Amino acid sequence: MKSKINVGVIFGGRSVENEISVLTAIQTMEAINTEKYDITPIYISKEGRWYTGAALRTSANYKQMESLYKACEEVYLRPIYGDNNLYKVKKPLFGSDVVTKLDVIIPALHGTNCEDGSFQGTIEMTGIPYASCNVLASANGMDKITMKMILASSGIAVIDYAWFSDKEWFDRQQEVVERVEKQLGYPMIVKPADSGSSVGITSVHNREELMEAIENAVSYSKRIIVEHLVQQLKEINCSVLGNYYECEASVCEAPVRSGEILSYQDKYLGGGAKGGVKESRGMHSTVREIPANLPAELTEHIRTTAVETFKALACDGVARIDFMIDEATGKVYVNEINTIPGSLSFYLWEATGVSFEQLTERLIEIAFQRKRDSSFKTTSYKENIFNYTLSGAKGAKGAKGGKF
Repeated sequence: MKSKINVGVIFGGRSVENEISVLTAIQTMEAINTEKYDITPIYISKEGRWYTGAALRTSANYKQMESLYKACEEVYLRPIYGDNNLYKVKKPLFGSDVVTKLDVIIPALHGTNCEDGSFQGTIEMTGIPYASCNVLASANGMDKITMKMILASSGIAVIDYAWFSDKEWFDRQQEVVERVEKQLGYPMIVKPADSGSSVGITSVHNREELMEAIENAVSYSKRIIVEHLVQQLKEINCSVLGNYYECEASVCEAPVRSGEILSYQDKYLGGGAKGGVKESRGMHSTVREIPANLPAELTEHIRTTAVETFKALACDGVARIDFMIDEATGKVYVNEINTIPGSLSFYLWEATGVSFEQLTERLIEIAFQRKRDSSFKTTSYKENIFNYTLSGAKGAKGAKGGKF
């Protein structure tokens, strides 16, 4: 009998979005077809320790973390290419220290230290296929400043912005404030450059609010971005699924916000500040209009731009691109890309005709396809230059004579 493919679902992490990641992972694991796949849950704690165990699949268990850790096995991956094994930290006196072998990984990680290429680099070292953007696309997609630079150079519209580092702010506050005010004018929106889930984001209307918002933002990131705040704003989201050369867009959605910006509460607590839901279901808790009530031509423009954004950033897997429509001018801007979106944007794909189970299947296929494609690329030369003698104290390129 053919053994099942073992899917490692990795989530949590040293991120302010740790809990949201847990929700995404649990939803994903529930959607995977267990007749075809085995599932290995792997939780990375807020302290950076890795655990596996069946208890990780129940959200109620995360209320008592110490009890949860005791019910699980602490584990790690070796950064050795071709080693797909998950190992026990506490090695047994007898028997193997291998917990299981991972055939493919679905990352369900969000935010800094997780979605920004850090985790992807770790997995690249092992060679295990994984279903998300690679290091470059993840890093560029996570940093809002770099992302906007790339998109603008690709002819994709982004809102006017200014940026600066935390060190600039600490050393030259007056200069930074005056430059931002002159470049953008009020109202503005202040964001940590590399955070997600609306964490650390504040709308501002005067200098006092601007300085307070920056002080908040620098507690999350070393780079800060300030954008022009669109007052007659309509937010639209669209997901893209595939790889950097072949991908498709989902239907569009219009999330409902309770204030000037879409808040953490709007996204994950269904507007929890006003009552909301009793238990968060990740991004599935957001109050939204699907499909978004837009003219057909505008919908197609957004879907086309979403695909262009996905390709410009060389993405793989599933992503969600968030748009802003300035209803005063009719202009459409890309706000940001989420390279591992909350709940993997399954609700957008269900509305497009792709079930959550089919979405996970597609992600696994994409991971294996990228692994096959990468196997045809040259990563090293067979020739060893040290088999050639080099002349001179430091050696000379191409020289045949001399010795070390």
